[in-house]
Amino acid sequence: MRSSFALPFLFAMLYSLLFSQCIGSFRDAEALYQNGRYEEAIEEFNKVLFVSATDLKTLHLRARSYEELQMYDKATRDYHRILSLDPTYAQAYAGIGKIAWEKDDMKTAEKNFLLAARHDPKDYDILIFLSRAMIKNGRYKSAGEFLDEAIRLKPEEPMPHYYKGIAMAYSGDGLGVIVSFNKYLEIEPDNLSAHYNRGFALMKLGYKEWAIEDFDKVLDDNPKHYEALARRALCLMDKNPRQACFDLETAALNGNLLAKSNLQRCNGYQ
Repeated sequence: MRSSFALPFLFAMLYSLLFSQCIGSFRDAEALYQNGRYEEAIEEFNKVLFVSATDLKTLHLRARSYEELQMYDKATRDYHRILSLDPTYAQAYAGIGKIAWEKDDMKTAEKNFLLAARHDPKDYDILIFLSRAMIKNGRYKSAGEFLDEAIRLKPEEPMPHYYKGIAMAYSGDGLGVIVSFNKYLEIEPDNLSAHYNRGFALMKLGYKEWAIEDFDKVLDDNPKHYEALARRALCLMDKNPRQACFDLETAALNGNLLAKSNLQRCNGYQ
């Protein structure tokens, strides 16, 4: 009698064991993902999806794991799968946009970041990605508008001011460049790129003394920034032509094209 019950019992135990090995733990998978163990995380997410194939959060984190491993085709398939289940899932559009950015396909990146922002207009990171893609695509006014929204969401964050300054520079708004970089440098006073760009804008608007201060800051930290050296020289030309010409010659000897094109101004000071 025992033997008649033993076989079904063993089959039941074996089935239970095999089935339990197919069931993953989302918490374990998420912990692996958070610790950067993406390959192991994918294995665990696969187990979760074996039981719940339409779980959006699991699909999203598996896509992010693929993305971190630069397995972009698999990540994209997961993002499209998410959108087939929920066409309003903003982070899936954002994921496709980031992959397009990595592939230098800025039109596709902008399109998907715009869709992401449409479905989640208060997501700060999406707005920053969208604005940067728009700058790459030459849509400076629109980029500035989305950056203004990012500033409203997080006024203490420096990056929207920086990218707005870049957008203003490309659109030829010198005063806008100065205002944006002033805001940025209030928060991040040591950023050399911001000092250089503000100095360039100040120079263009004729505020040479203030421009020199920015170029001095750049050159104090990076004496081999020959573009800043050449621009400072041009600002100094009327006030201190000998120093200006020395700087132009130094920059020119190091290959700076701006300095080379202005060396003729030094003929009377050599």
